[in-house]
Amino acid sequence: MRQGFVKTAAVTPKIRVADTTYNGQVIRELMHKAVDEGAKLVVFPELCLTGYTCQDLFLQETLLAGAREELMKLAAESEDLDAIFFVGIPYEVNGKLYNMAAVFSRGQVLGMVPKSYIPNYNEFYEARHFASGKELCARVVLPDGSEVEAGPNLLFTCRELPKLCIGVEICEDLWTPNPPSIGHAMSGADVIVNLSASNEITGKDTYRKNLVCGQSARLVGAYIYASAGEGESTQDLVFSGHNLIAENGRLIAESGRFGYGITCGEIDVERLVEERRRMSTFLTDEDHEVVEFSLKVEETALTRQVDSTPFVPGNRADRDKRCDEILMIQAMGLKKRLEHTNSRCVVLGISGGLDSTLALLVVVKAFDLLGWERSRITAVTMPGFGTTDRTYDNAVKLIGQLGAEFVEVDIKHAVDVHFADIGQDPALRDVTYENGQARERTQILMDIANKKGGLVVGTGDLSELALGWATYNGDHMSMYAVNASVPKTLVRHLVRYFAETCGDDILSQTLSDVLDTPVSPELLPPEEGKISQKTEDLVGPYELHDFFLYYMLRFGFTPAKIFRLAKCAFGESYEDEVILQWLKTFCRRFFAQQFKRSCLPDGPKVGSVAVSPRGDLRMPSDACASLWMEELDKL
Repeated sequence: MRQGFVKTAAVTPKIRVADTTYNGQVIRELMHKAVDEGAKLVVFPELCLTGYTCQDLFLQETLLAGAREELMKLAAESEDLDAIFFVGIPYEVNGKLYNMAAVFSRGQVLGMVPKSYIPNYNEFYEARHFASGKELCARVVLPDGSEVEAGPNLLFTCRELPKLCIGVEICEDLWTPNPPSIGHAMSGADVIVNLSASNEITGKDTYRKNLVCGQSARLVGAYIYASAGEGESTQDLVFSGHNLIAENGRLIAESGRFGYGITCGEIDVERLVEERRRMSTFLTDEDHEVVEFSLKVEETALTRQVDSTPFVPGNRADRDKRCDEILMIQAMGLKKRLEHTNSRCVVLGISGGLDSTLALLVVVKAFDLLGWERSRITAVTMPGFGTTDRTYDNAVKLIGQLGAEFVEVDIKHAVDVHFADIGQDPALRDVTYENGQARERTQILMDIANKKGGLVVGTGDLSELALGWATYNGDHMSMYAVNASVPKTLVRHLVRYFAETCGDDILSQTLSDVLDTPVSPELLPPEEGKISQKTEDLVGPYELHDFFLYYMLRFGFTPAKIFRLAKCAFGESYEDEVILQWLKTFCRRFFAQQFKRSCLPDGPKVGSVAVSPRGDLRMPSDACASLWMEELDKL
């Protein structure tokens, strides 16, 4: 419950057809078991108190009375259970029989939601017994004399966590062109439960899964789907108990088929609400009636997978597809800019590091798309005080292997003259010593571009921009920044993908050595020929910073929630104190360095997170980080 995490359960009991007493007892036992497992929201299948396959027995008062009696026992049983329950039942209202979801919590029936769309085709004959509840708006008298609302437009909202707002569908409702869940979501429901009895035929499970995941994505919501299973009549149909829990298009949990039991998964309602909040096209009409219920606000134990690399797909095929797509987006962005500016060439600095390597690969791809000779790419190496043989050699090899024009400008003498001009002691290895080199390199690139009638392509990546790890008006500046929305963790995979698919063994070997080289700006002299200045030793591991960046900008999560998720994702790699240390560094630097992002050059957006001041991140350069840092100090 805390930080928006709610454990949900889709439950399939093994029932007996028409045996309401037995079914009620089984449901009671599963209610307790689900709550013991931490579930706060528990969904049972359609008509599970009687069985979906009762056919004309639904016309028997004995069966209906038995179901009503068991409903009241279940509601009473819930008095000491900290959860809200959804159970399927046939229920008569004003002389018509409805396929209902009974909703109860803390000993009380809260409401009854009818099925709106009654299937009467193929193997389904529900219209023989049930009326559509699409227009139902009535007060239902329960066996104990109390009354509750019955209708399709009921939402159930938690007093203690108002962001948990639940709408109800029943089976076929989801399979229609205009599911009730659309109206529920537009009226504020961020969780939809579906009490279902979906029989199994070959291939139907894939369609069902796609339907549930697709609807959760369309609604930017969570979808809990509980289906009938073993115990239903097999006279003509078989029910598999295929239970699904999805969140905004992502499958959180799935049961096996042809069985019964409990399927649990945690949903994040804060994430859903924050996602909707940023969507100006998510319109609301608020025409539903809201029924409140109460739950204890407790820590929800997380079993859902928290991906440590949210920018990088874990599946190899998906990752390769993502890499190919991003390289094309980058190259197409540059292609258009070159055509528009009538540039005769491209100029970029090549250090032998990851970022400049990726930028060069993108430029090559853009030139190939244009049909231009790669010799029109001016690749400039600018060795300085910190340049090592390894990075220099790799830079030279790359330029030659890719067919670009090689230009070398040693910056040491020019920087020494500049230091003398401004009175900088070269022995003082301070920020002026470092930034003077970065700005000298940028000046060289800009002037070569002017001389050749070309365009300077920037090499810095998204992670560096988030941390402000760039020299203002140095490597921070270019005429088009192809890597500006590519995080460091993804840069590595893009280069690796190119190495694996380029079809050139020699180039692949060079790219592999670049991948094995520590990330460094190489602005301080090497030690015994080795890189002495490793970026991740100074600002922290990029895998952590990319994780923080994703959840802060993509979903607006609080620092405490990001820390909690990071502990789940990196618990085996970093101590909690280390994660917290670097999270503080990230928040401090993110706010302090916004002024660099406020004047970024153009560059193509490739993913869901970007920091362009003209697009995704419109943030004041002088905003205070106090609230974020105060929360971190309390952890």
